[in-house]
Amino acid sequence: MQDIDTTSPKAIPRGSQILEFHAQRLAQEDWHVVTSTAPTPAQTSDVWYWIERNHWHNSQLWGEEDLARRTTVADAEIVANKRAIDRHNQARNDATERVDELLLVALRLVTPESARSDTPVAAPAQLGARLHSETAGSMADRLSILALKCRAMAEQTQRADASEAHRAVSAERLMRLQTQQQDLADALDGLLADTQAGRAWFKVYRQFKMYNDPAFNLALVAEAARAASALRQS
Repeated sequence: MQDIDTTSPKAIPRGSQILEFHAQRLAQEDWHVVTSTAPTPAQTSDVWYWIERNHWHNSQLWGEEDLARRTTVADAEIVANKRAIDRHNQARNDATERVDELLLVALRLVTPESARSDTPVAAPAQLGARLHSETAGSMADRLSILALKCRAMAEQTQRADASEAHRAVSAERLMRLQTQQQDLADALDGLLADTQAGRAWFKVYRQFKMYNDPAFNLALVAEAARAASALRQS
């Protein structure tokens, strides 16, 4: 998949490919410990790189969310979990937006220069095309989360320390999750097919996560002001 030419509409991934890609990565025993590094120029324009980064950060979020709910550890450990959640959530959203940028460039609905700006301007291929409120990147993000849910629920069906009733409920829920997963993959295929045919389109939507930005998070603004005031008085 890394050899796909992401400048061509032929490179647009199918839902079934994303399902397989997510499952393959989760099946790699040491994949979750691979650290995030700055992308190379080639990776920057590779939609599969960003699909993988989104999936990796979602997997990290999954583990941190579990740990953050512990009740018998020091508060400092929970604080560390919460800080990690913020970092991974920001990176997950950044990767989602990058997927949308590259898909829209491949579909020729936005220029590369505009796609990377704060205000990317996408336009439908045909007059009258319907605007889809959920982007293809956000659907890929949801597929990643569903892959994690399916894996976790499958593990519940194999728990030797749980009751037969628990395993049966888990198996039934796993089937529902797998149905949701396939439905979403099909819906993504439908959106991309309709976009290629000029019947639909979507945009790059910036999330503007204000709580992570010290210039926009008013609690951090106030904190910085107090620190500056204390420094002046010292």
